Amino acid sequence: MEKTDQGAAEQGRPETIRAVPVRHPGRWVSVAVVAVLGAMLLHVLFTNPALDWDFVGATLRDPTVVHGIWVTLELTALSMLMGVVGGVLLAVMRLSKNPVLSGTAWFYIWIFRGTPVLVQLVLWNNIGFLWKQISLGVPFGPSFWSQESNTLVPVFTAALLGLGLNEAAYMAEIVRAGIQSVDEGQSEAAHALGMSRATALRRIVLPQAMRVIIPPTGNETISMLKTTSLVQVISLVELFTAGHDISTRTYKPIAAMIAISIYYLLLTSVLTVGQYYLERYYARGANRTLPPTPLQRARALFAGRAPAKTAAAPATPGDAPGDAPGSASGGASGNAPDGGKDA
Repeated sequence: MEKTDQGAAEQGRPETIRAVPVRHPGRWVSVAVVAVLGAMLLHVLFTNPALDWDFVGATLRDPTVVHGIWVTLELTALSMLMGVVGGVLLAVMRLSKNPVLSGTAWFYIWIFRGTPVLVQLVLWNNIGFLWKQISLGVPFGPSFWSQESNTLVPVFTAALLGLGLNEAAYMAEIVRAGIQSVDEGQSEAAHALGMSRATALRRIVLPQAMRVIIPPTGNETISMLKTTSLVQVISLVELFTAGHDISTRTYKPIAAMIAISIYYLLLTSVLTVGQYYLERYYARGANRTLPPTPLQRARALFAGRAPAKTAAAPATPGDAPGDAPGSASGGASGNAPDGGKDA
């Protein structure tokens, strides 16, 4: 090798580069630490007598736990539906130039964000102490219909009102932030095309704001799934309450909590995957290439290469977010590839 280098130097050629790989001793130390901690965790999982895995399996199949899962899912879906619809209405009211609407929305958000959801659940469950009967009729006059509060607002309805109305206050701020993230030129171009304020909001602003609204809304949905455990305070049996009742009967709290934690992890994992694909869908109007899907990442991992990004589909009227039929982008620029930002 020395002779070759000397000959190269005599002929005026540069010497051969000797590439030395960079050493990363910190990586090996971190691998060793993680391996030791992982081994300790596995040792606890398989040797600790408090972790009765047969009892965990029996708890997973318990009918009350299975029923609690459905109650949890029902509460989560209905509460988020109420929260999203109420949040959109409150956000529009908050952005209104009408001081009465704007002030009312601000007061609602201030009340429901400023008090704990646990307190709100207790208040809704005891609304009968405030009003014995709920009636409809002429204000300060005769009523045409009335019903006892405890009959009209059972435990499940109280839980739904407490969770859904509280969520609406948080969703209002999320939607407001998404609407304000859209450039004002979009609304101005829509108004120039003859669209009303409501039509421009529905067809131009909200579709573009979705890529900002979806991530925090997904987080709120996952949080709502776990927040439903608070309804135990009003004696509604959902997933956590079912597991807690089993633990108090059998004096095995750790095993029972592990069982319901497995279900919570499964449900949140499904919601996380759904959130990822929603974000990927609404990114079509903003990104030239879409991030790889989990399946594409897995295939690339086993193939030993970097996951390839998918090219975003061309924006077509009524398909991609921010480029709906007759939108400002379609009318002003025709073929704007970025969802109408040229407007």
